Amino acid sequence: MAAHSLLQASADTPWISSCSGPARGTLSPAVIMARTGFCDSKPLLDLHKKADERRAPLRTWSNACGPIDRWQPVEVEESRMAPVKMEPERRWERRLSAQTSEGIIMGFHDDSLSHSAADGCVEEPALLYPHGLQGLHSLQALVPSLLRHEVETALEKLDLIWDRAYAWDMFLDMMRTQTLNSFPNAELPRHFTDSTRSVLVDWLIQVHEMMHFQEETLYLGIHLLNRSLREIKVTTVNLQLLGMVCLFLAAKKEECLLPEVSGLCYLMDHTYTKHQLLRMERKVLLGLKFDLSYCPPLHFLLLLASIARCSAMVVWMSRYLLELSLLEGQCVVFLPVQLAGAALCVSRQVLQEPLTPEGEAAWCLASSVHVGSESALLRIMHILASAAAKAHTRETCATFIKFSSPETMKVSMHPGLKNTVGLLGVCS
Repeated sequence: MAAHSLLQASADTPWISSCSGPARGTLSPAVIMARTGFCDSKPLLDLHKKADERRAPLRTWSNACGPIDRWQPVEVEESRMAPVKMEPERRWERRLSAQTSEGIIMGFHDDSLSHSAADGCVEEPALLYPHGLQGLHSLQALVPSLLRHEVETALEKLDLIWDRAYAWDMFLDMMRTQTLNSFPNAELPRHFTDSTRSVLVDWLIQVHEMMHFQEETLYLGIHLLNRSLREIKVTTVNLQLLGMVCLFLAAKKEECLLPEVSGLCYLMDHTYTKHQLLRMERKVLLGLKFDLSYCPPLHFLLLLASIARCSAMVVWMSRYLLELSLLEGQCVVFLPVQLAGAALCVSRQVLQEPLTPEGEAAWCLASSVHVGSESALLRIMHILASAAAKAHTRETCATFIKFSSPETMKVSMHPGLKNTVGLLGVCS
């Protein structure tokens, strides 16, 4: 039934047909597309700018333009706060294991209880996520209630849940499902290169920006592209068509309003017909077995940033670094939560914002949600730092331009990002 509904959302239904206002931002030259065999694209369609007003309520918070009020404390009615049980004061201690590289050791102490050895109230350090995500079903028993409370509060504040009673189960499901579509290696079919893929991703970022799609649509579209390149046979001539189809499928899953397929053909300079686009859509759906599920790293980023009480500047910088990872082919082998954690780490190192003791404790709590080894985290941080240092000089600069606007606090133009040696030195 789901397959039938996806294929029925065809080009002939004018979901959006208005084109008002000038294009946002500056596009990179169309010559970039020609260098890799892509067609020259005409100016992109500028769809209805009031689409934000009709967005799904689950994503209103994460896609709002204003960076100021988003991180302000939210006043909650007393009736909602009444059933919340106050937690006793606790101390958190974070230590990296010197003997193993499987995860992070967390030590937990409850100050409200006696600390005598006879009582045995001090828990032994628990290894979070040993051997990847095995034993995730017992995660609730491994972590104290404070982390669970913070996760539930953050998900509720982000409007990612409707009922707080299911918040923890949703978090566990996010941790599980992110491993289902992971890639064992970053290798592409031999007739494709990383530079060709990065040019296509850069062009899709421009299309996504001009369509005023939600951020989740971009991450899902790039993920479908990465899977399609490995699951179905596509020639270089049809690579741009494949990218557009993947973004279109992501929009069908995430957006309330869709563009006409004739408009998508216009963006590709009518190199492909509506029939070719719909035929490629059917091919992709069959190749992926109609599985379009994906938990984007953006959700983990917003969740960790909320738990860590990060400022608006840190969040925008992290979102910029996270989007740059889409251009890096070697990042496909990492889990979304790993990419999100590394982006936050690099952002904090670049901005060097002073933290209060409460801020350090909050960051320590957010750091406990980590999968993988410390070496993997440092490797991702090196990749992101290197990408950010050269972003302003690359031809694929759509993300750099996107995050240089006042709405994004001009984080891509931060002087600390241009110092490659300094960034890599800090990360190491």
